[in-house]
Amino acid sequence: MTFAASVQDRFRGMPAGFAAYWPGFAVTAAVAVAAQFLSDHYGAPAMLMALLLGIAFHFLSEEGRCVAGIEFCAKHVLRIGVALLGMRISVDLLIGLGAGTILLLVSAIAATIGFGLLAAKLLGRGWRMALLTSGAVAICGASAAMAIAAVLPRNEFSERNLIFTVLSVTVLSTLAMIGYPIIAQTIGLDARATGIFFGGTIHDVAQVVGAGFSVSPEAGETATLVKLIRVTMLAPVVLIYSLSLRNVPQPEGEAGKRPPLMPGFVIAFLVFAALNSFGFVPELVATAGMETSRWALLAGIVAVGMRTSLRRVLDVGGDAVALIVAETVFIALFILVGIHYLGHA
Repeated sequence: MTFAASVQDRFRGMPAGFAAYWPGFAVTAAVAVAAQFLSDHYGAPAMLMALLLGIAFHFLSEEGRCVAGIEFCAKHVLRIGVALLGMRISVDLLIGLGAGTILLLVSAIAATIGFGLLAAKLLGRGWRMALLTSGAVAICGASAAMAIAAVLPRNEFSERNLIFTVLSVTVLSTLAMIGYPIIAQTIGLDARATGIFFGGTIHDVAQVVGAGFSVSPEAGETATLVKLIRVTMLAPVVLIYSLSLRNVPQPEGEAGKRPPLMPGFVIAFLVFAALNSFGFVPELVATAGMETSRWALLAGIVAVGMRTSLRRVLDVGGDAVALIVAETVFIALFILVGIHYLGHA
């Protein structure tokens, strides 16, 4: 008996549910590993590589044995990754940053979401796109986009808009990682102010770390801390979205499925954050949890990419691009003005 035949026989003996999900799960994991390899060896953002590779394998999600597993990764594995982000959060982070900076970050998030709704209306875009893009820009990029998409009422454009948002915030984060250190030096920000600027404006964590430590260790540490405070806001923002949109009519086929009062992955996020705050999460467990979160998010975005046609993403329109760029510029200006009034500049 060949090795391949032996493997197939083993999976035939497994529960029917797992056997149905395995092919899609395996191919999603393989593409995620390939994306991480490309990121490690060529310096491109892992999320961007995962998204582009996922789109290239779109045909796997249309029919065949992989469909169920890809669907599972796009929904459940992705939410596991978001939930495990809570292991990064603790009360000590909040205390260490100071009330003024925390107030600035919370205000920036609220203002960016409000600006997104207003700008979307002026540009003729729907409120779903506004909440998705502004939330991703305001909080933590691709991770926030995926968490928000999970609680937004779905329509025929939901997956296209999610892919567009993840792609856009990843590209904009990379550009910001290159350009924002030049801006910080030009306007004369000190190391702490530079860290607040980077952590408060760049969308994805990896690019925040890259930009911060390219300036100085102090700027890098401050930027990472500020970024984690923004990540902390993911749970309350998703919860507010979920509560506000519970009565929005669901699409045909999901009628009668009233959304939960609080999504399970948000509850898990808060539980992990609370356990970490009280010191109940050993460092080894926290490290393993964050590594699991990273891979789960990577696999989730691969699966989301597989489920979306590139042609549909390109149909999103220039006004959507203008919207997310405007939101990015808005939060950058808001944080810079706040830094000035806080006296860091």
